[in-house]
Amino acid sequence: MDTLVVHGGTPLRGEIAVAGAKNVALKAFASAILTDEEVVIHNVPLIADVHCMLDVLTSLGIKVDINGHTVRIQSKSLKSTTVPLDVGARLRTSSLVAGPLLARYGAARIPNPGGCRIGARPIDRHIRGLAEMGAEISYHPDDGYFYLRADTLHGAGFEFEKNTHTGTEALILAAVLAEGETVLKNAAAEVEVDDLISLLTGMGATIKRTKEREIVIYGVKKLHGVEYSLMPDRNEEVTFALAAAVTSGDVLVHHSRRAHLGAFLEAFSSAGGQYEAVDASTTRYRQIGPIKPTDIVTLPHPGFMTDWQAPWALYMTQANGISTMHETVFESRFSYVSELRKMGAQIEYYDPPVKNPEIYYNFNWSDRRSGYHQGIRITGPTPLHDAVVEIDDLRAGATVLLAALTAGGTSYIHGVEQIDRGYENIEERLRKLGARIERKKEDEI
Repeated sequence: MDTLVVHGGTPLRGEIAVAGAKNVALKAFASAILTDEEVVIHNVPLIADVHCMLDVLTSLGIKVDINGHTVRIQSKSLKSTTVPLDVGARLRTSSLVAGPLLARYGAARIPNPGGCRIGARPIDRHIRGLAEMGAEISYHPDDGYFYLRADTLHGAGFEFEKNTHTGTEALILAAVLAEGETVLKNAAAEVEVDDLISLLTGMGATIKRTKEREIVIYGVKKLHGVEYSLMPDRNEEVTFALAAAVTSGDVLVHHSRRAHLGAFLEAFSSAGGQYEAVDASTTRYRQIGPIKPTDIVTLPHPGFMTDWQAPWALYMTQANGISTMHETVFESRFSYVSELRKMGAQIEYYDPPVKNPEIYYNFNWSDRRSGYHQGIRITGPTPLHDAVVEIDDLRAGATVLLAALTAGGTSYIHGVEQIDRGYENIEERLRKLGARIERKKEDEI
């Protein structure tokens, strides 16, 4: 197990490039099962989740080759439709191979997926969708596997009860080779979904957004290989923007996609943050003057992303006044609060008044644990100090790391593997901005 040792208090200055989008890469790998021809993916981030998903493919016998940030995948060598428990249970997106396996081979056996524990993250929404498309599905709690079979997948009309990014992608991946037309209503509108659609279209799929939240897929008999470059990761861009602002720094972000960050940039400007379009794909981020408090509600795209709320909460610890954060997408995404409190942050939980929470919230209200809260109040500005902290999910990890860079003294961050799930060589990249940060084995400390 590794630990990050962070000497805080240094403004971050310089240039940094955004890596490829994690939330497209994992789905792009699953799409390679849909053809025997080679699929070549460029701009792949070399992060732990990427390696986990590629392990899922190799466990099926699929040939995978990694050369720098390019991954070549050829599924012609596939030997099994069963994802081993010890491989698939590490990553919740491992379930995305089910649709392609059903569409091409008529069977799939996948373990109940794992990954970071942000609430329940149920896969029941896309399991129901696969059943509507003709799959016979059973879950065996004794071995932890879903068993899926389908002589033929057929098109279907399916409306998601709640917005689901992964569920939408799962049914698209199943429907591209299904017989007939599939209409997905209340489908996710995230730009990562559109990037996956572009990749699949390049493979010969026929997919159209007919309305803002409606996707129509016309099944085809065969797909071919493709060479595709992934979009930049907008979560990384937000992380670097807030790193610049909260440390009183000045950072140029390359491979920027401002068009994908509308809700963030609006909130950032309202808080006194400054961003400047240097060119079409470069943005300068900094904070000039005091940080202003904000009231943020997380929402599905095009709203303020749930992935942005943790680092934003850190940003608000330095604002002049009281800020609020209302999490509506997941029922449990405040694990970082206790760690920020260790560093001196003044944050308290509260329950925002909501009528009909079963309808209002994007998660299954019945999954919410007793004693959990959907809102926090942050009082600032509060000087942060060094601490020994633990992290247990990806965005919480990035948040605690930014807090340690902001704080005075030397902080020790345990659970670094969570950061590694979504950020490639994070300490090396931040050091180029002036961060004083080291990675050590725990027995070296």
